[in-house]
Amino acid sequence: MNRAQFMSIPLPISALVRAVVASALLVVYTASSVSANEADPYVWLEEIQGDKALDWVQAQNKTSQVKLGKHPLYDQIYADALDALTRTDKLPEITQRGDWIYYLSKSTEHPRGVLQRSPLADFKQGSPQWQTVLDIDALSAKENQNWVLQEMVCHAPDNKRCLVSLSPGGTDASELREFDLESMRFVKDGFTLPTAKMSASWVNADEIIVATNFGADSMTESGYPRTVKLWKRGTPLTSAMPLFTTPASSVSVAAQYFKHDTTPLMLITESLSFWSRRYYLHEGGKAIPLELPDLAAVEGVVDGELVVSLKRDWVYAGQHYKLGTVLLVPPHSVRSDSAVTKAKITVLMEPDATTVIDMVVVMDKTILITTLQNVQSQIYRFSRDGASWRQQKIDLPASGTITFAAGDKTSGEFFVRYEGFITPPTLLFIDDKLTVSTVRQQSATFNSEAMKVTQYFAESADGTKVPYFVVMRKDTKLNGTNPTLMFSYGGFRVSLTPSYSGSYEALNGVYGKAWLERGGVFVLANIRGGGEYGPAWHAAALQENKLRSYEDFEAVAEDLIKRGITRAKHLGIEGRSNGGLLVGATMLRRPDLYGAVICGVPLLDMKRYHTLLAGASWMAEYGDPDTADWEFIRAYSPYQNLRAKMDYPPVFFFTSTLDDRVHPGHARKMAAKMMAYGYEVDYYENTEGGHKGSATSDQLAKRIALAYTHLWQHLK
Repeated sequence: MNRAQFMSIPLPISALVRAVVASALLVVYTASSVSANEADPYVWLEEIQGDKALDWVQAQNKTSQVKLGKHPLYDQIYADALDALTRTDKLPEITQRGDWIYYLSKSTEHPRGVLQRSPLADFKQGSPQWQTVLDIDALSAKENQNWVLQEMVCHAPDNKRCLVSLSPGGTDASELREFDLESMRFVKDGFTLPTAKMSASWVNADEIIVATNFGADSMTESGYPRTVKLWKRGTPLTSAMPLFTTPASSVSVAAQYFKHDTTPLMLITESLSFWSRRYYLHEGGKAIPLELPDLAAVEGVVDGELVVSLKRDWVYAGQHYKLGTVLLVPPHSVRSDSAVTKAKITVLMEPDATTVIDMVVVMDKTILITTLQNVQSQIYRFSRDGASWRQQKIDLPASGTITFAAGDKTSGEFFVRYEGFITPPTLLFIDDKLTVSTVRQQSATFNSEAMKVTQYFAESADGTKVPYFVVMRKDTKLNGTNPTLMFSYGGFRVSLTPSYSGSYEALNGVYGKAWLERGGVFVLANIRGGGEYGPAWHAAALQENKLRSYEDFEAVAEDLIKRGITRAKHLGIEGRSNGGLLVGATMLRRPDLYGAVICGVPLLDMKRYHTLLAGASWMAEYGDPDTADWEFIRAYSPYQNLRAKMDYPPVFFFTSTLDDRVHPGHARKMAAKMMAYGYEVDYYENTEGGHKGSATSDQLAKRIALAYTHLWQHLK
């Protein structure tokens, strides 16, 4: 599909007829149906740790566990899920630091994980020799805190000292500690910071750049740091040197120090909104603005040049660069001060009618770019060939998803992960000559030989062709009776590609046992708002055009019914986060299309979302409900549009008390309001897990078992 196919076009006759028919079923909300200023009787549920709110949560959890946990399927789904999630041959999610491969190993004995490492040479040969670096379970028990390992940023190239981020219960906020990889201990009197949303990176062995909560007025309205400082070892944080401060109305600020063969470069990133950024060079004690477009993304630095992805067209110095293009930009060529020198900007790769640039990985001397062609992956390596750059396609399977797993920035050798809906993840190693070798493939967690995958295209209300994948048994009869689960997201430029987990969660094929082998059909819908066809696919469903995501989703549902794959009473839908908003909105718009709903860690109260936790950072995606934007937001906001005496499908809500990204009050209030109206609602709130919703495999298996039991109960 080319870009012209999904841009706004005149509505064709066939789509017009269907839209007229659908409008008779669409629930239409008028200004009089709900008051934007109506008192909220459930606002007390926004008190995350309030006694009354937690009593309500505990009561709902108990009710759901009794109702769903006693269903004949629950115990078997839970056992199958836990088995898949804790397989000993499960493909590790690795990182590479120098000559070592690191892996957080989780098991029933160590549910929070043991950080381990193996020499690279042994790992490549398929015989890793693991040694313990940090036992998160032991640390949690010792300190009486449920720690979750978030990140470990090591000082290169020696990789002896690291900045370890530990989150209490899986929140986005974390505590920072310095760790010594030689003694395998935390550094006494090393760099430490209390729990906060933060970023930190190394300058040298004795200096770090840090953005955190420095005290009064140091955080943005979105709850992220607004000041970045240079902090020297052995000095108090209060003496750290400020580098840059952004207004409180911005989203956040961060900085990074890049070392290369010429002059080192310190780059400051000021996030004005979720999408727009300003970049600055920090030189001579001041921040010098760079004349890059505000929707550009600096992916890294190679040989002193910025690697820049364009999210819209850019005209600079008389040259036109297309949306989606990856450029090499000498920093001094875009300085805004008198020191600017116009130097050549190099086009590294640009999209075409069939290719979308999906991911850019910058190494010391090479650049890796993954692309999508009709939502399936390819990967290319770019390396210098004299004064120019050489592009080489890496010979990997054409159907499925390829993602960068780890690599050595110096040598340019790297690992990739390959998987598909029915193909277990495989870890491949690519050397400097682009020779591909298989390091490890995990065993199947379900019988994929009996399954098939097909890609279809549905026609949305404006004529746009919307792709979707269907995974089902080869002997499935198209008689409209198949229990079907449709998953989608449709926002924030997130691309949903073929995955052994089905969705974007690391479920390790659980859906194969819990759904496919039992005769269910799984559907992944690539609706607008995502990034499957580049920045324009995302921009087509922003703010006042958000309804296009919902129209695309509904078009896929209708297409499934038209093809005889399922019928409405057998069609379940699932979404998380922004996807939770998606299914919350569409179940109200078209309750006639669905038989059950899974709504996870969702946004639902779009009148107040920007006042809750990190919500203010998403106004570039949704709009500002305190302005005239409310007129288009209110058209789909689930909490405001919920009405009594409708035929809504049964809903399973799940969230986390410690989700500090999307406020658990969204799910709590929507569930309480639906219950008050007499609708069938199951509700589960994990006490930890952050925005992921779970911190351990056992917690995740429990939530999966509850959700799939809900689906089988209503769709079979």
